[in-house]
Amino acid sequence: MAEALISPGVLARENDNSFISQGPIRNSAAIIGPTVKGPVEWPQIVTSYSDFTNKFGSSVVVSNGTGSGTPYTFFTSIAAYNFFINGGETLLVTRVASGSYSSATSSFISGSTPGSIASGSAFTLTTFSEGTIMNSTSNPDISGSLPSGSADNIRFQIANPNTSSGTFDLYIRRGDDNTANPIILETWTGLSLDPLAPNFLSKIIGDNYEVLDTVNNQMINNGTYKNNSRYVYVSSINPYFLTPNYFDNNGNPKSAYTPFIPASSPVSGSFGAAVGAVTGSANFYEDINSTNTQGLVANNYTASVALMANQDAYKFNVLAIPGLYNSDANYNSVITTVINNTQNRGDNIFVLDLVPYSSSVDTVSVQANQRNTSYAASYWPWVQTIDPDLGQLVWVPASTMIPGVYAYNDTVSEPWFAPAGINRGGLSQVVRAERKLTQTQRDDLYSNKINPIATFPANGVVVYGQKTLQTKASALDRVNVRRLLIALKNFISEVAQNLVFEQNTIATRNAFLAAVNPYLETVQQRQGLYAFKVIMDDSNNPADVIDRNQMVGQIYIQPTKTAEFIYLDFNILPTGATFPA
Repeated sequence: MAEALISPGVLARENDNSFISQGPIRNSAAIIGPTVKGPVEWPQIVTSYSDFTNKFGSSVVVSNGTGSGTPYTFFTSIAAYNFFINGGETLLVTRVASGSYSSATSSFISGSTPGSIASGSAFTLTTFSEGTIMNSTSNPDISGSLPSGSADNIRFQIANPNTSSGTFDLYIRRGDDNTANPIILETWTGLSLDPLAPNFLSKIIGDNYEVLDTVNNQMINNGTYKNNSRYVYVSSINPYFLTPNYFDNNGNPKSAYTPFIPASSPVSGSFGAAVGAVTGSANFYEDINSTNTQGLVANNYTASVALMANQDAYKFNVLAIPGLYNSDANYNSVITTVINNTQNRGDNIFVLDLVPYSSSVDTVSVQANQRNTSYAASYWPWVQTIDPDLGQLVWVPASTMIPGVYAYNDTVSEPWFAPAGINRGGLSQVVRAERKLTQTQRDDLYSNKINPIATFPANGVVVYGQKTLQTKASALDRVNVRRLLIALKNFISEVAQNLVFEQNTIATRNAFLAAVNPYLETVQQRQGLYAFKVIMDDSNNPADVIDRNQMVGQIYIQPTKTAEFIYLDFNILPTGATFPA
């Protein structure tokens, strides 16, 4: 299509300004808590419950000191299951642990001609996951199974060594398989120990790992090549085994290098030397208390909570820490930090548990009134659900289930709809609430900023409130309005971020308006706003503002409100009376 006139005439051009930028990530939540396995204090994104169990495990068997043990499931796992089953898309999981934890490393990997080269492993693999659960080291039995192998740990196998090509294959297998029935989790073929080759081991598998810098509250990256394996990284390669320029000028393998190719291991190698385990004294479910929540205490959460304050590194719109509750001084300071971080970030809402199991309405109300913020919301009572991995009935605090409610709400409607009521607040995975609240009890809870979890004969267990913990009455004392503001701020801030260091001109300001106005129009059409207005022009960007290298925008919104109190007047009229128009 012509874009310019060369001879006299009329040119009709189209300017399509209807493109709408992608909105903020939907159904994105963050959970901080203990897990069976996985890296400690290294946030990981998971996109399904199977992805979660691969990285963090499911249930853990806690030894009772007599040689047997009892299986338990952490609140973190139950929360992840309910989040994804209700339509959640991305979950940021940060594992916390008590005591020292470390990864497991691979057993000896020899050259193809043992004894002909320097001693030591050709290379070492290290698991991302930490804790003794990753140790599969033991002598295989006649079937090739590892007595200490399990579904949660792994083993490796070197296969198809080829001195002609200087390559070998590496299989990552599940720890509980055997020679006749190998369960291969990952297959890496054609690997080389030539650091100049494109198929160099570290380039293909990856050698990156991250460590928490507790002083600056950020992750420090180590390594050169990005990780492609989900289970291991190459932590070291013995320099004696490197084969730079494996082939000579005639294209033949150099005889000095051929013994360096790792030997085949049909039975497979194992992993060991990891430390850290859940102790037998850990309290689970309704038995958690201020000094023991699933084997942890308040200080175990401090580093991860500080890390999640980094808004640039981690994006989420809902945060839950099942197992911590406000009523105990040991947890209170950690929760205060979480709320302060949430307010400073301004892009998420914190689901706060107030009390342990078996508390009274009065106690819950007292705890709620100790907090005053629109960036947190509380729900009560505790609920009983079916453990997704063990199949048994267990008691969990409300924060275990609420991220799933938010996810379902966002899937069937929008973040600015109330995640409550029969249509969007049903707790389908809940068997029963800790207590069936009366109308009077629900009134008392709601007047004290607590969202009741109600039980109705026809509808089951339902979230029946959507207040934030803000004390002063305003639009922001409702969850749907707070989440509306979070969604708007996230989107508009991303648009503005693209304008930083651009020319402070009318064209730049118009580019901002061209992106923001259509988005707000769609929010209005989707029942999020009654009205809005965006101003970014000469009126709020005079010369003195521009001279200070500033650009100012003003956004006025009228959030929609929800119908929470419905009054129905039934008027009884005498026979023959006319109905009012």
